[in-house]
Amino acid sequence: MRVLVTGGGGYIGSVAVECLLGAGYDVVVLDNFWRGHQPAVPTGVEKVDCDLRDRDHTIRAVKEAWVDAVLHFAAATLVGESVVQPAEYFEINVVGSHNLLVAMRDAGVSKLVFSSTAAVYGMPETLPITETAPTVPINPYGRSKLMVEQMLEWHAGAYGLRYACPRYFNVAGATEQHGEDHEPETHVIPVALQVLLGKRPHFSVFGTDYPTPDGTAIRDYVHVVDLAEAHILALKRLDETLGPINLGTRDGFSVRQIVAAVERVTRRDLPVEYGPRREGDPPALVADSSKAHRLLGWTPTRSTMDEMVGSAWRWFQAHPHGYQDDGQS
Repeated sequence: MRVLVTGGGGYIGSVAVECLLGAGYDVVVLDNFWRGHQPAVPTGVEKVDCDLRDRDHTIRAVKEAWVDAVLHFAAATLVGESVVQPAEYFEINVVGSHNLLVAMRDAGVSKLVFSSTAAVYGMPETLPITETAPTVPINPYGRSKLMVEQMLEWHAGAYGLRYACPRYFNVAGATEQHGEDHEPETHVIPVALQVLLGKRPHFSVFGTDYPTPDGTAIRDYVHVVDLAEAHILALKRLDETLGPINLGTRDGFSVRQIVAAVERVTRRDLPVEYGPRREGDPPALVADSSKAHRLLGWTPTRSTMDEMVGSAWRWFQAHPHGYQDDGQS
């Protein structure tokens, strides 16, 4: 199968490309490298420099790629940024996805795995979160992803699109070749590791009085390879539409547990600064992934906190300047 990966120069997209290649797929990467990285795309993989907001270019690029399916990771993904720049998020995530769907229909491509988010749930009332929980996103990022999911549902009914929408909270870890290199960096584990590398003065913990076992907020984390493999499993099952599929570990990890894992794995003390809760942060967010296990046979095998921190730490040590170490200026 020949697969188009949008956003293949980004963190999750590049690992998905690596896993697809390892599984014997033929891969084409489509990315405008706005926040992705050219060196993150393996040598020999066909790259198409295209912005999905450019409808004509997108239609032409998908038609000329001659692919059988699409893994769609290209998106703007920062929650805080989406609040202050909502128009940009709706244009990139919604308009860009619409143009991709038009291009797929024009090229006769009917299989799509859309990288969604558990942010579509907003502030859930019950845990763990199932796919049938109300979708009430509280920021433009989550809303834009939900809008695309709704578009897919209608495209499936009208045009025969077969799709899956993996929803997940936090992704962590790395492979030897691919890791996190964001600007700005907002993810908890790489931020903590940047402190140990001298790039930040301390690690901030927001809130120690939550109704959780250790007082800090609990979040679900999945190793990036486990996540990529779930997307490939979904791709294999697209003889029918699968809809939304939660990906998580159900139990989650607290911020204090992450701090302990960072210190344990790196054998270094992490300077921590404790502060008050951030407005809108719920005490815990964890997903029920029983549908993924039932439909896909997916069970995360690398998503222990030590494994996620350890693999990320090894990648950061090998790439202290991110993908600039691989020749990107």
